[in-house]
Amino acid sequence: MSKFDAIRQEIIAHEDNQTFTGRGIEPLFQASENARIAIVGQAPGRKAEESGMVWNDLSGDRLREWMGLSREVFYESDRIAHIPMDFYYPGKGKSGDLPPRKGFAEAWHPQLLEAMPELETLILIGNYAQRYYLGGRREKNLTDTVRNFQHYLPDYFPLVHPSPLNVGWFQRNPWFNRDVIPVLRDMVQKSLNR
Repeated sequence: MSKFDAIRQEIIAHEDNQTFTGRGIEPLFQASENARIAIVGQAPGRKAEESGMVWNDLSGDRLREWMGLSREVFYESDRIAHIPMDFYYPGKGKSGDLPPRKGFAEAWHPQLLEAMPELETLILIGNYAQRYYLGGRREKNLTDTVRNFQHYLPDYFPLVHPSPLNVGWFQRNPWFNRDVIPVLRDMVQKSLNR
């Protein structure tokens, strides 16, 4: 059994995940000892849970476009890991999906990161991932953190969530497509071709 299979079995067996395990829902993450990039998002959405594939929705389409990757490379390359802040869909809240469960990333991310010795960059998507990994190094808000992404390279690459619900943010911040996306694509290509 690989390190990742062992971690997956521990996650499945953990009492905090029994409501998911009891319904036959597997934890959604993908990791490899060859991974050079890890995408850290919030938590799988409903569509991702139903399909058993992370980022399998419109947000994922936009993220792949930003990274300059086909679906095939995004899912099949052993150089890209997907480790959300929670590996299960947390459910619906009043204004969208509920946040990832507290303590989940703290419990499982260190083990996964230790098993990926070639990792170069964590792509931190949204506030939850940035708060966890950047802590006090973040700017006063997500927009400024993303605008100043160069300050966190090469270890971290903070991004706004690619959700279609963020269309207003994209319109108000045209610098994102102009200044951030080309650097992201270049970093991804270099990491995959090394």
